[in-house]
Amino acid sequence: MKFPGSVLVSVFLFVAETVTALYLSSTYNSAGDRIWLSLTLLFSLLPCALVQFTLIFIHRDLKRDRPLVLLLHMLQLGPLIRCVEVFCIYFQASRVEEPYVSITKKRQIPKNGLTEEIEKEVGRAEGKLFTHRSAFSRASVIQAFLGSAPQLTLQLYISVLQQEITIGRSIFMTLSLLSIVYGALRCNILAIKIKYDEYEVNVRPAAYLCIFLWRSFEIATRVVVLVLFSSVLQIWVLPVVLLNFFGFFFYPWILFWRSGSPFPENIKAMSRMGTTIVLCFLTFLYAGINMFCWSAVQLKISSPDLINKSQNWYRLTVYYMLRFIENAFLLLMWYVYKTDIYMYVCAPLLILKLLIAYCTAILFMLLFYQFFHPCKKLFSFSLTQGLLSCFRYLCFPCKRQRRSDPAERVDLKSSDDSESPSQQQKSDPQNRNPNLNVPSSS
Repeated sequence: MKFPGSVLVSVFLFVAETVTALYLSSTYNSAGDRIWLSLTLLFSLLPCALVQFTLIFIHRDLKRDRPLVLLLHMLQLGPLIRCVEVFCIYFQASRVEEPYVSITKKRQIPKNGLTEEIEKEVGRAEGKLFTHRSAFSRASVIQAFLGSAPQLTLQLYISVLQQEITIGRSIFMTLSLLSIVYGALRCNILAIKIKYDEYEVNVRPAAYLCIFLWRSFEIATRVVVLVLFSSVLQIWVLPVVLLNFFGFFFYPWILFWRSGSPFPENIKAMSRMGTTIVLCFLTFLYAGINMFCWSAVQLKISSPDLINKSQNWYRLTVYYMLRFIENAFLLLMWYVYKTDIYMYVCAPLLILKLLIAYCTAILFMLLFYQFFHPCKKLFSFSLTQGLLSCFRYLCFPCKRQRRSDPAERVDLKSSDDSESPSQQQKSDPQNRNPNLNVPSSS
């Protein structure tokens, strides 16, 4: 049975970040910074509450007689009691051999074009551990992008304005960055396991390292760019954030309305109102993820699984192209309107470093999909073929326009040539004999 290390990491980041946020809030309270105090508490307590609701929802505790667990969740101690429960199940299962409850069938990744189907006996304890791992993975994603990401942006913004990074704030920002990167990593692994649910997926340590570096460079660059832009153009940062957020929020709904599919009715056997609330929350989380990095899990509301299981290279390419252009534009605006607080900062060098860091993130992403993806043999197109087809698709209108111009000229020329003989036939008799009478049709 696999050791539940992911649960331990999730709980550690949750507790450490919450405790550090409360400590930093007390320092803001002592200094009289009411605005920073309120925002720090908001970005700390709101995701905590969402994590509690997520764990309750996945384990369906409202339909079970567990008042103590519900009370601990209300006291924001739910992840701790869940972690204790996970390790109790793990250590008890290692001592007592229990009969299997179900049999799962998974196919192996094809080798030399051949694949085998494997049957695996799953006991009750292993099934419970799987549910706990799944719940904590989703809770980590929520904690990362609805709490840690805005929290990191806020604390870095405060540090830039005050031109000071305290020890407590540096520890807090480090924990927040680790939480975001870990949440993005769990999102990547979750997407792989959902898309290739029929296969036995084994992620190698090199793949974890590649994803970690990819997400670290991408998220750190994005946060620094947003902070630099907001420090000089406070009025314009809100339109930029809202445009990004609502664009990604409504994008899955637009695709759903264009597909003409019926409204999903089978989500956890809930009512139509409950399904609508869950879908709105999922699109809200989807928008929060795409604000800072590429969401590996692509929503598809018209699908019964709510997940797009196809590998869309076109969407991936367009996202990173537009995000690179946006980051470059925001850095250019910062360079034009930078204030005296950046007097001792070499602005061109900083811009170059940030753009190189974002390109480094893209490089690690390409390395992951090309060499370390656990299911790369199942891709219908390789990474190189997918990117080339995307670039051909993006450049197709220009090529089509260039090709259509000579064709139009040839068509016009041919039409002129085809019309000239008939005109000559009509005009020649009249030129030869102007007194010739044309017989009437009567």
